[in-house]
Amino acid sequence: MAAGHGVDPARWHETFEDLLGRIAGRFTRVEPRRRVRQLILGLLSDLPRKNCWTIAEWAGESTPIGMQHLLGRAKWDADRVRDDVRDYVIEHLHDDQAVLVVDETGDVKKGRDTVGVQRQYTGTAGRIENAQVAVYLVYAGRHGHAAVDRELYIPRSWTSDPDRCRAAGLAEEITFATKPELAARMVARFLDAGHQAAWVTGDEVYGGNPKLRTALEEHRTGYVLAVACSHEVTTGAGRFRADTLAETVPKRAWQKLSAGAGAKGHRSYDWAVIDLTDPRPATQQLLIRRNRTTGELAYYRCSSPAPVPLTTLVRVAGSRWRVEEFFQSGKGLAAMDEHQVRRYPSWSRWVTLAMLAHAFLAVVRADEHARHPTPDGLIPLTCNEIQHLFITLIVRPVHDAVHRLDWSAWRRRHQAQSKASHYR
Repeated sequence: MAAGHGVDPARWHETFEDLLGRIAGRFTRVEPRRRVRQLILGLLSDLPRKNCWTIAEWAGESTPIGMQHLLGRAKWDADRVRDDVRDYVIEHLHDDQAVLVVDETGDVKKGRDTVGVQRQYTGTAGRIENAQVAVYLVYAGRHGHAAVDRELYIPRSWTSDPDRCRAAGLAEEITFATKPELAARMVARFLDAGHQAAWVTGDEVYGGNPKLRTALEEHRTGYVLAVACSHEVTTGAGRFRADTLAETVPKRAWQKLSAGAGAKGHRSYDWAVIDLTDPRPATQQLLIRRNRTTGELAYYRCSSPAPVPLTTLVRVAGSRWRVEEFFQSGKGLAAMDEHQVRRYPSWSRWVTLAMLAHAFLAVVRADEHARHPTPDGLIPLTCNEIQHLFITLIVRPVHDAVHRLDWSAWRRRHQAQSKASHYR
């Protein structure tokens, strides 16, 4: 198979086992070590829905109780596993010019008891919904991209209610933090661990926050952060709105550059940059992007420890879309958003293991691209195709009719108990 098709799924299995070996020490007992392996494989499976019930049945367990125990009550530290995932991603996807991308995503939820849930805007639904929102930090380099950290956004409606927080498993000392503050916390954690990233990028939620920009400058980390058209900056001629400055850019100052390859080819725009005056030692600039078809403008606040060419700022600005690719594949391939848990410890464990599952796919993809040039007539191996081959050829469990019938009886018994409880 390896000789005929240029790929070797058996080697992917070795990669998977090596990754599990990295986190094995986080579980003191053999039972959770075995079960976490099955849960991660279940997250990578082709199940139409992924939760403790479906994964437990897929893995061959007789009930979902063991999987629920792993997420809710077993003793292991999800933050330590998160650190292992971060180190694994950087080791295999390392790039001296890597960009850290910050962004949030929402998961629509019912009820009011799921940790962090409230009616709030989420881009996932495109409207205000009862949702849970989390901020992610994605490491994006030329070899690939994967999430290296996560923070759940806890609204004021929660932090002002200690009893509600306590019931959801949140720490007693929890205080309200904005999304930019969560982003700054994750970037600081990344840098304090001894890792390096040349740049940080994000959308207007983060670019409009001066505290985040100051924190990045103090770490001597460059950034290209989107800002609103009303964002005010200072030049040698005074203080102006971003859109006012854009009107003064001469025609010769615009340059056509690609922000990176997209699904339909290179994403080419017109770009211009304006130097800003600032007492801080970093180079401060306003980057302006113009759509070549519609003329629509977008603005970015930029800072770098030393002057850099326009092409570098454009590359960093274009890297922001990598986080959208992560959200799509992390949810579609690793069930990052399919958790059916209410308490914070269970949420952090589920999303951390989903990040690990996605990181495995990203690392295998990078390794395959480095080992084998893509044959003519084929696209390069994608994470989707790697997941399909890995589960189909290496992992797929086979269960007999007795196992399936036992699960059918278990589900019906549980539903009968639930019905009786509701009737009472």
